[in-house]
Amino acid sequence: MKRNAMQNLINWKANSERKPLVLKGARQVGKTWLMKEFGENHYANYVYFNFDEDDELKSIFEVNKNPQRIIELLSLIIGEKITPNETLIIFDEIQECSEALNALKYFKEKANDYHIIAAGSLLGTLLAKPKSYPVGMVNLLDISPLTFDEFLAATNPSLYSYYDSIQKNQQIEDIFHQRLLEAYNNYLIIGGMPECVNSWITHKDPVMISQIQKELIEVYENDFSKHNGNVNSGRILMVFRSIVAQLAKPNEKFMYGSVRTGGRARDFEEAIEWLVSAGMLYRVYNVSKTEHPLAAFDKLDQFKLFLFDTGLLKHMAGIDNGAILLKSDYQFKGPLTENYLLQQLHGQFEVAPRYFSDKNSEIDFILQYGTEIIPIEVKGGENKSAPSFKRYIGEHHPGNALRFSKRGYRKDGAITNLPLYLARKTKDILNEY
Repeated sequence: MKRNAMQNLINWKANSERKPLVLKGARQVGKTWLMKEFGENHYANYVYFNFDEDDELKSIFEVNKNPQRIIELLSLIIGEKITPNETLIIFDEIQECSEALNALKYFKEKANDYHIIAAGSLLGTLLAKPKSYPVGMVNLLDISPLTFDEFLAATNPSLYSYYDSIQKNQQIEDIFHQRLLEAYNNYLIIGGMPECVNSWITHKDPVMISQIQKELIEVYENDFSKHNGNVNSGRILMVFRSIVAQLAKPNEKFMYGSVRTGGRARDFEEAIEWLVSAGMLYRVYNVSKTEHPLAAFDKLDQFKLFLFDTGLLKHMAGIDNGAILLKSDYQFKGPLTENYLLQQLHGQFEVAPRYFSDKNSEIDFILQYGTEIIPIEVKGGENKSAPSFKRYIGEHHPGNALRFSKRGYRKDGAITNLPLYLARKTKDILNEY
């Protein structure tokens, strides 16, 4: 599989200022595969250690702080010489050994010619607490499910070649437009979890995809009780299971009372923070003003929560595949489309997307790109009526205004209409204006 993060890893290796690298991301998004693939193709060799499978590994880090001694013992365990700059050292499930996580700082300070990459399930929840890891001594990289471009490259390489060549203001021939929309519909159903994508490539069986998604959700829900630390696992589960109902509301704003009758912020704040830190939910804040810098105008008590994978959200919402494939209007089409778009925008821009809502209008997403503020309208079909969006443009006169829908790529007055399948090219297209 082509993973965009591979280039980040290559850049990390080439950087003389590199620190040990920690990969964050939900379970089953492909972190282990990515680390091994990187070691296989970009190093003379790699050595792999899993702290979940081998309890005895922990004792090495519990009694040793000297990186050279640690390397010596790891070499003995693996039966291979670990060579500086040539061997990639992989620590998987490192959250199971806090001493190993802390040892990364000794490698940064005293043995930085050893290339170390680490990952673990729910590592983000540990990294959210600075005392539990060596702050400033590691590089961090988020790994997410496959984005639409990665999905397309894996499932239809020839169509991906066409997609990859699309540039600003390009006329997209109708035959390719329809094929890319079909791939987009498939992505809504399958999502970006590597196991789901692999299954689709091999079997083309939607029943199997649904079963995998069901099992993945069960795995995540089991994780809540195993790795929750001091946070109430029942509340984490309640927030997680409320996401579909939260997004189905007219304004989609997260309401504590929708999790549990009479629910208050103090009851569920920690649970939300845990799920966001774990990489399982994206939080999008409402802003009081659409001005640079957006973060200065966050309404911290008003936000929406989206799921990290659209395919899993589609499964949790119980949407029939036929509703998506037959181009019908169905309940939850809007939230599912917004979730898709957010998943594609995630990581493209330095500042996370916000949304804007006041008495007069609601803008689905607001992007900050440099000092520019860009409003975004999301449509699940071809309908282009958007009175709030047009009123906002009339009042604020943004340099760019983007509408994502199933319509073709075209300029429509002040609005640039982008087909939903081009969401991953948003930054590239903005760069060219």
